[in-house]
Amino acid sequence: MSFQGEQYPGVQEPTAESHGFRLNHTMLRVKDPEKSLAFYSRVFGMRVMRRLDFEEMRFSLYFLAKLEDDDQVPEDGGERTVWTFSQKGLLELTHNWGTEAQDDFAYHDGNAEPQGFGHICFSVPDLDAAVAWFDANQVEFIKRPDQGKMKDVVFIKDVDGYWIEVVEAARLATLGR
Repeated sequence: MSFQGEQYPGVQEPTAESHGFRLNHTMLRVKDPEKSLAFYSRVFGMRVMRRLDFEEMRFSLYFLAKLEDDDQVPEDGGERTVWTFSQKGLLELTHNWGTEAQDDFAYHDGNAEPQGFGHICFSVPDLDAAVAWFDANQVEFIKRPDQGKMKDVVFIKDVDGYWIEVVEAARLATLGR
């Protein structure tokens, strides 16, 4: 690997101790797992790799991935758990039991004040086709590709109100210039 990353004040050289570290997943808390699983599986084609239940603490974790054709996912639950925690780019949906029955319950999306968490992002091979797919599935848009100052970048909401950025990598060569 010849590219060593862009350098800015505060960036430090990786140490030997961090060799092999990788970002495995991002977690979102969801009110109703059935609705969230329907959204991420239907709209983004993700599959549940593993569900882990923690009865004493009353919550469940759902690990979702967008599988590639050559992915070899183990059938055995324990082996699949190990496989899941060795992947890149998974989405963990955490369901605290009982929230689905609370009509007025909602999680903070991080974009209202006070701001914090912002969004997750999916890249797609064809942004125009993705926009048409989102429209066909009544997905709520925050920003379409022709709106705002950042063209060719889409923001939609999932069923819990979390923002999802959607991009086509080939359209972003001049982004931020």
